[in-house]
Amino acid sequence: MAATAWVVSDGAAGNERQALALAAALGLDPRIVRLRLRQPWDALAPRWTLAARSAIRDPTGLLAPPWPDLAIGCGRRAALLTRLLRPWSGGHTFTVQILDPRIDSAAFDVVVAPAHDAVRGANVIHSLGALNPVDDEWLAAGRAHFAAIGELPAPRCAVLVGASHRAQRLDRAWFDGLLAELARRHDATAGSFLVSTSRRTPPDLAARLRDAFARWPGRFWAGATDGENPYAGFLGWADTIVVSPDSVNMISEACATGKPVLAFAPQPIRGKLAAFHAALRERGHLHALGEPAEPATPLRETATIAAEIETRWREHARLHSLSR
Repeated sequence: MAATAWVVSDGAAGNERQALALAAALGLDPRIVRLRLRQPWDALAPRWTLAARSAIRDPTGLLAPPWPDLAIGCGRRAALLTRLLRPWSGGHTFTVQILDPRIDSAAFDVVVAPAHDAVRGANVIHSLGALNPVDDEWLAAGRAHFAAIGELPAPRCAVLVGASHRAQRLDRAWFDGLLAELARRHDATAGSFLVSTSRRTPPDLAARLRDAFARWPGRFWAGATDGENPYAGFLGWADTIVVSPDSVNMISEACATGKPVLAFAPQPIRGKLAAFHAALRERGHLHALGEPAEPATPLRETATIAAEIETRWREHARLHSLSR
């Protein structure tokens, strides 16, 4: 019988994407559980477990046996259910938590955490960036599905824009600086721009970007009104990728392409995000916009981490069967 799996998320797209990427690398077809928690459990997750069963909003009634063979959570709210599945299942469910759970890692079978989060424990697997599905096959599928993008003038520069982060503010001055740098780039190389904003990008700034990029060849996507999301096509067809400095997921996926990746951060980045940027720069995956940049070895960690998890999962299943 095929193994059963749950992906547990709080509905945040970036968290769910990491968990699904890991499930796919493990060859699993998971059921997605999007948590909604009552207060005060929502604020205190995953620390407070007293009466937590009643705190999880579950109108479907699906949070019941049979429990899955494996559960993958991402984010602190997801970590509440991920940690509870171990005792609820009598130790059957192998639990994997992605990102710092903010509690002792021993509450899970495996924790996958970025090195810049400084999570420690015998069961912790460190990554440099965020888990993601980007590989040669994924990029080829993106080019095939969005073949028309390949007809735009080369070199094609993908521009991926997020939103302000406590470690770097993306305000009007930031956008003015980005546009000035990209204008100089276009004057020197011509080509086209493939621009994608995120759900976090303020609408007024997205509209301003749309107006600014209308003077150059390319394609702009800011939501469903622009049609199907061409993100995979942008990464597949891009010759160079420019990223805002705020999103670990977005930067990790850009670096997974192996193409030159440039971040625009005119002000010093602070905190853990600064450590992440520094590690990528040290390994040649990331450069500052305006610096020379060459293709790099693709940053692809998901398959390797999945293989390590599968080894630990098989050993867990063996020991659990012996103890029954």
